Amino acid sequence: MVAACRAFVAVSGHGSFTSGATAAGIPQSVASRRVAALEEHFGARLFDRSSRAVRLTAFGQDMLPTARRLVDLADAMVDDAERARLRPLRVAVPDICPPPGLAALVVAARRQRIHLEVRPAGPAERARLCQTLEVGAGIVAVPEATATWRVPLGLAARIPFPAPTVFLETLRSGRARTQARRRILIQPEDDVAHLRDPLTRAGQSTGLAPAQVAVAPSLVDGAAAALGSPDLLLCSRQQAEEFGLHWCPLAGLRLLRGYDLAAGLREDHDQLRTVLHTDIARCLGAST
Repeated sequence: MVAACRAFVAVSGHGSFTSGATAAGIPQSVASRRVAALEEHFGARLFDRSSRAVRLTAFGQDMLPTARRLVDLADAMVDDAERARLRPLRVAVPDICPPPGLAALVVAARRQRIHLEVRPAGPAERARLCQTLEVGAGIVAVPEATATWRVPLGLAARIPFPAPTVFLETLRSGRARTQARRRILIQPEDDVAHLRDPLTRAGQSTGLAPAQVAVAPSLVDGAAAALGSPDLLLCSRQQAEEFGLHWCPLAGLRLLRGYDLAAGLREDHDQLRTVLHTDIARCLGAST
């Protein structure tokens, strides 16, 4: 019906099937068939074809305004559909994601006709943004068992480690009170129960002082402490490399950041989790 009305409007505007078909971007034979089908549907002639130039019949004159409205509505619907496809999808992402990685994620999404707007935030804030629907989706922190993306964590220091793994008991302070206690600094991204609590318990069981496992005010503060003192930063290998620190896994304690996707709409959830799975993993520093 829309295609037939489009041909009808084009022919009436140009007074010719040939010119009208060209304007509509279709062959003249197609325009003739569509107009004929419309006339058969309504049971009346739209054009007087008795002369070389086609002219509207009285019935055609009455039908033309409605046909124009139908074509205009169809065009408006196409425009609305395009805007809907390009609607911004606001996604809460970890604020530790490097800007180049986030930019690459946005570009990858646009190739899939997904218009992302990323909103970096800490783990608690990302969960809140998802709950209040201030964002359409969020990459939220979850335990390893339920995670879609996983990032192994270890300790980073300014000097190389003497062994391939770090034993927490080696961080116990000696009897001399002048010996500095090396702290393990947890960055805010890892200040979640499923990471903080196992590390704290392991430290207590190996004799570390309570103050030796602490949460840094920010990732930058934690990295600065590791760069300028004997303190250690709990982080991923990728983060250690970015700060120029030496990285080593913990012995006997498996710590992994876990991430999953929360989304208000199933369509958004499926697109992000499947189409952009590898790109999100790369942005998080997770293995694909």
